[in-house]
Amino acid sequence: MGSVLDLTAPAPSIPARAWDDPPRWWGRISDAAAGLSAPVAVIDLDALRFNALDLLVRSSGVPIRVASKSVRVREVLDAALRLPGYRGILAFTLAEALWLAETHDDIVLGYPTTDRAALARLVADDATASRVTLMVDDLAQLDLVDAIAAPSARAEVRVAIDADASWRAPGLGHIGVRRSPLHTPEEVSAFARAVARRPGFRLVGLMMYEAQIAGQGDDTGSGDAVIRWMQRRSRDELLGRRAAIVEGVNRIAPLEFVNGGGTGSLEYTAGDTAVTEVTAGSGLFGGHLFDGYRAFAPAPAAAFGLDVVRKPLPDVATVLGGGWIASGPPVASRQPLPVWPEGLKTLAREGAGEVQTPLQGQSARRLAIGDRVWFRHAKSGEASERVNAFHLVDGDQVRGELSTYRGEGRAFL
Repeated sequence: MGSVLDLTAPAPSIPARAWDDPPRWWGRISDAAAGLSAPVAVIDLDALRFNALDLLVRSSGVPIRVASKSVRVREVLDAALRLPGYRGILAFTLAEALWLAETHDDIVLGYPTTDRAALARLVADDATASRVTLMVDDLAQLDLVDAIAAPSARAEVRVAIDADASWRAPGLGHIGVRRSPLHTPEEVSAFARAVARRPGFRLVGLMMYEAQIAGQGDDTGSGDAVIRWMQRRSRDELLGRRAAIVEGVNRIAPLEFVNGGGTGSLEYTAGDTAVTEVTAGSGLFGGHLFDGYRAFAPAPAAAFGLDVVRKPLPDVATVLGGGWIASGPPVASRQPLPVWPEGLKTLAREGAGEVQTPLQGQSARRLAIGDRVWFRHAKSGEASERVNAFHLVDGDQVRGELSTYRGEGRAFL
């Protein structure tokens, strides 16, 4: 089956926010996918449409660059980019960016690369080089490009600077993720001057990803007050520092874009006048990590179903598979969440296993061999590495298949 994914028209057959009624929502999806063998992954069209449009509302008119890492389904990327307000792709490897550049003309690489074969392909073709922007934060990354092909013998390479958006908190130290070594306006400007002086490169962009805000829920439990305090302080600090960084770099090389944020921080990042675009990807599928945010509540657009294959105890049902773990620290929040039937949980000493996942709860007493359990993935894109396609559920029927990168024979990282 094939599908042309359209996110522009509402689905008349599904009530608004139907996912707020779990028995009806998961019962409908279960019925629609009943004839499909497990593991079965689904995307609900109405929920995907809701999430795509809700992200636009939250970004307040600031263009959204789609994070391909969090999707890894080309038809979903294409469908989002057909909506006014979405513009460009943030890719996660250069090999992926080159593949996507066959059909897209605005791709920014979100991370530095040392893929020599992919770099050789990039610099050998002027058209491709004009469509892809590399991410850099160290002159050694430019040296690597020059070692592959001298500036006079290759296409001009577009580059963007990744500047550290973490908070260096007084008394607490580094809060955020370890990305770029460039933190202060002076460090970023010095690096920008060095890049601008290098022949064969053109500095066109700047990225600052505030993971401590975008990637940290503020409605998860007893520590929320501390998290909210941290995020308020970090937002205030970053607002001034990012403005100074952008001002300094613009004096050296006029920037085409300043990128920031993620699904979890769209309201804040879009409100920063130094930013020209925001990034989002995971919010399209609505993983369960985002249940822990106050500012928004995405629909559960993507899910996967696994079948019960054994009953070791009356209140334990074991499904085949399940270890579809999201990136990040190896904690319970990164595991898939069993959502239907309600009341199931993984065992503390086993968690979600690659081959089998025991689930315990009163609902397990009613599960029999062959019954299906539905899970939501913690984040988004990693689940696409486990299946060849998502089945598109529209109303009460499966309307087609959406091939994942894996289903197209691609494995990038």
